Amino acid sequence: MTALPPTRDAVEALRKATTLIEALPWLQEFHGKTVVIKYGGHAMTDEALRPAFAQDVAFLRYAGLRPVVVHGGGPQINAQLDRLGIESSFKAGLRVTTPETMDVVRMVLVGQVSRDVVGMLNRHGAFGVGMSGEDARLFTAERKPAIVDGESVDIGQVGEIVQVDAGAVRSLLDDGRIPVISSIARGDDGEVYNVNADTAAGALAVALQATKLIVLTDVDGLYADWPPSGDPGDVIARLTAAELETMLPDLSAGMVPKMEACLRAVRGGVPQAHVLDGRIEHSLLLEIFTDEGIGTMVVPA
Repeated sequence: MTALPPTRDAVEALRKATTLIEALPWLQEFHGKTVVIKYGGHAMTDEALRPAFAQDVAFLRYAGLRPVVVHGGGPQINAQLDRLGIESSFKAGLRVTTPETMDVVRMVLVGQVSRDVVGMLNRHGAFGVGMSGEDARLFTAERKPAIVDGESVDIGQVGEIVQVDAGAVRSLLDDGRIPVISSIARGDDGEVYNVNADTAAGALAVALQATKLIVLTDVDGLYADWPPSGDPGDVIARLTAAELETMLPDLSAGMVPKMEACLRAVRGGVPQAHVLDGRIEHSLLLEIFTDEGIGTMVVPA
């Protein structure tokens, strides 16, 4: 008896089953492990991508991983400053943060962006809990100057993280929650500081001894040459910490904090750090649960 060819529905069902089976070893490997995700760029502002990101993070939680989200909010801060008529300027790629600007940064990151991310996550279960880096002294920072033409320039309340106390984050993870962290820090001098979200994510990944740091960007990954030619081979799939360190001085300004965060993470004991294109729907799941993965992976050696 001749076997009938499978129907279109059967082929589609088999494709889905194959995808689930491919995920099995990764589900086993990462079950119970902590993953720190830096959320920003188009993934945060595109109305089609925002729910997909929340679905991905909720999926990780249901799959037995322990995700932590660290977010920025540059576009939202810029929009609020414009609405209030507060001029915004940058030096060496860093926002000059006056006390007036810092009030807006704090309000937007903690009161708007964090609540929005928590709300998206909680549509999938009672998981998301918002925290600022000020809460429980999660992040302690010192004032960070900008270097312009070799000279140190004061840019106000911009901080560099010098200490991480992740006890409160661990407690939330142990309770089955998804911490959502705003990149604000307090200094021993009593000042509140705006800190780079990429840097904050890298520092937190080290403190939590995470299995992965994942940084979402608006490019395919780290390119071997810039500008890229459009060839998929331009994206570096894997590189070591030593190789990345030699490349850092020649990277574009936007990629430097992201790749420095990856370098800090793997040098601090995180086995893998990834830079992914957040413009791709479900990019988190493609990286974690497929054999090929996407973007650029940094490893210690």
